[in-house]
Amino acid sequence: MGDVLRYSRASKETGIGKGQYATVKSIDAVANQLTVELQDGTERIYDPRRQQGVPVFRDEMRSLSEGDRIQFTAPANDLKVANRELGTVDSIGDDGQLRLKMDGGRAVELDPNSRVHLDYGYAVTSHSSQGQTADRVLIHVDTDLGAKDLINSRMAYVAVSRGAHDAQIFTNNASALGQELSRDVSHTPAIQQTPVSQTIHEQPARSQEIDSGLGMGMGIGM
Repeated sequence: MGDVLRYSRASKETGIGKGQYATVKSIDAVANQLTVELQDGTERIYDPRRQQGVPVFRDEMRSLSEGDRIQFTAPANDLKVANRELGTVDSIGDDGQLRLKMDGGRAVELDPNSRVHLDYGYAVTSHSSQGQTADRVLIHVDTDLGAKDLINSRMAYVAVSRGAHDAQIFTNNASALGQELSRDVSHTPAIQQTPVSQTIHEQPARSQEIDSGLGMGMGIGM
């Protein structure tokens, strides 16, 4: 409960329109019923199987200062910003307005009081880094990760190929890393044409925790 839902499709059955937000108020697992509260305060009760295209978010505070790296965690169509696009906080106005310099070179002005899907952009997942390039990348691979299917040859290619000049891998188990990253999940081989310097570092077990989160709300720090 308390999760924030964004409806990417409209539903005549529930009366919820495309682009609307709602907060989960209660869950009836036995009857498979979900009770949500829309932004206007009205409630809807429905079977979630009847409403498709519903990403789930958590509403969390983020304190931002000038120079902070940020990442959009959902498309901002009104700003013409794509999902997972990265940028830097260029300035913060007296009224709290954010001026962002996106990595593509565009300047974007953002009202922090609007519902915005924004998070820190200092570290990103391998999946969300696709299509992006940096001079150097640091890659964290935990071979004890419960979701083993996420560690595979495709993940390795995407992560390493993001670095134009250098890629360093940090892992808890260097001896098992090769076997884990060689797991093939595709019949189509990926070919890397540009050689990249690669370094593997084995980390002590106690340093493997990485905090992550999805945020929409924020606090502004000067």
